[in-house]
Amino acid sequence: MKIALLGYGKMGKTIEKLALQKGHSIVYKSTSNSSEGNITEADAAIEFSSPEAAVNNIQRCLEAGIPVVSGTTGWLNQYDEIIKLCEQRNGSFIYASNFSVGVNLFFSLNEQLATLMEPWKDYNVSIEEIHHTEKKDAPSGTAISIAEGIVKHSEKKSWTLDEATTDEIKITAKRIDDVKGTHVVSYASEVDTISISHEAHSRDGFAIGAIVASEWLVGKKGIFTMKDVLNIK
Repeated sequence: MKIALLGYGKMGKTIEKLALQKGHSIVYKSTSNSSEGNITEADAAIEFSSPEAAVNNIQRCLEAGIPVVSGTTGWLNQYDEIIKLCEQRNGSFIYASNFSVGVNLFFSLNEQLATLMEPWKDYNVSIEEIHHTEKKDAPSGTAISIAEGIVKHSEKKSWTLDEATTDEIKITAKRIDDVKGTHVVSYASEVDTISISHEAHSRDGFAIGAIVASEWLVGKKGIFTMKDVLNIK
């Protein structure tokens, strides 16, 4: 498979290394300042750039008929615009706040736990996320996805970084040097606390998941999620 990398920072370089190990080739790569190669040769594009660049990058791929996988967070206020363009162009698109296979299994576990906890009103749910100091958006897209999973199966209506009301989920966002990504969901009562957590040990998990998603997407048309890729019901 010929891959275009839109965003060639730490994640892009990790994807390149692992994609080459799997026998794929990189035909295009770009940063905010430069580009190399020919994007029109790509079978699929993997987009890990910045919130400011993501929408233009995704639009460019969809308009060129290139299936695109995006893991950039912080741009979802324009998500509906991208979905509309994908439908108009009969394109192929996957967005995930986190492409790690483990995290996507964690998302499913989180929803199952939220369903189990819903009748037990003495427990208050909260989320903590910890990332490296270079991460620009807070809370993380992964934490937002976790919160949305809880909202679907509870009486909570939204999340907040501030003090939470009874219908909000409190998210605490911390930034610590070289933390790859930790997410903890806790249900606390006066008598005990139930917690589930996911801790990334390296960027490889995110990169592998993005490559798997792009392999899966080639030859398909439509808007998909990692649940489709991993066949999670």
